[in-house]
Amino acid sequence: MNEIRVIGVIGAGTMGNGIAHVFARSGYNVLLCEVEQRFLDRGLDTLRKNLEREAAKGKIAADAAKESLARVTGVLDRER
Repeated sequence: MNEIRVIGVIGAGTMGNGIAHVFARSGYNVLLCEVEQRFLDRGLDTLRKNLEREAAKGKIAADAAKESLARVTGVLDRER
């Protein structure tokens, strides 16, 4: 069985950034794909805010939030 190295998520809206969040928190690298930069920016900003909120509430360490966010790469090219 092949090892999963990168998770691809198409769409950075409510569902997409939530899926990216869960996989990034689980230690996977994630490619978050959107069709327009403004949608991608909004999704990544929501993801960042959600991770920061978890850290502020003590659910995760601040370092874990930063590491999770660093695992997510936003892309506009779904062929990547």
